[in-house]
Amino acid sequence: MAVEVEIWTDINCPFCYLGKRRFEEALDAFPHRDQVRVVHKSFELDPTLPKDLSAPVTPHIAEKYGISEAQAAANERGLGAQAEAMGLTYQTSGRDFGNSFDMHRLLHFALEQGEQEAMLDALYAANFAAEQALFGDTERLVRVAVDAGFEETAVRAVLDDPNAYADAVRADEAEAARLGARGVPFFVLDRKYGVSGAQPAEVFAQVLEKAWSDHAPELEIVADADACGPDGCALPERN
Repeated sequence: MAVEVEIWTDINCPFCYLGKRRFEEALDAFPHRDQVRVVHKSFELDPTLPKDLSAPVTPHIAEKYGISEAQAAANERGLGAQAEAMGLTYQTSGRDFGNSFDMHRLLHFALEQGEQEAMLDALYAANFAAEQALFGDTERLVRVAVDAGFEETAVRAVLDDPNAYADAVRADEAEAARLGARGVPFFVLDRKYGVSGAQPAEVFAQVLEKAWSDHAPELEIVADADACGPDGCALPERN
């Protein structure tokens, strides 16, 4: 038996970056860790952004939430402090944002290769931990994927074909809407329990245990005697 965890995320989302680490902390300590299957799903925070957009994060946050740029910068520093406490690198200034659709297509490509975690970690690191801008630059995206161990020709083939994995991304997003997800990260365990946001590791530990306990335990044979099977019946002992 296994617990399936689906996680909707967006590369633009700092709480997805933090939430992934907190979930991993809980998962690493979970006694049945080897029987948990994790799949990452696509969710664009703003699918209307132009494909080639690369713009500074801080002014964008200030405008979006109606706060000053100083307040937005303070928020970024706060996120950086949270990341540092978990051992994550976080660039608190100079980051960009943009359209993440191609990144989600690459995540579906990586899922087919059995290496989705490697792609996601590379994209998060490129956005949150590196000084160089990430969005709106196909060559930068290719380098990130190749450095993560993916074959360059295959990566370019995906990015050069706007239809490659596009339906898979849109299907994930439609699925999130049906499940009632209004933001990310959004965690769904066995299509029965939902967790919204970058919760503490303790919360993830509790819901993992709850999902696991819902599965029927494996049958334990407490007594065994002569019986019949496909090969016949046990012969009685002769005196």
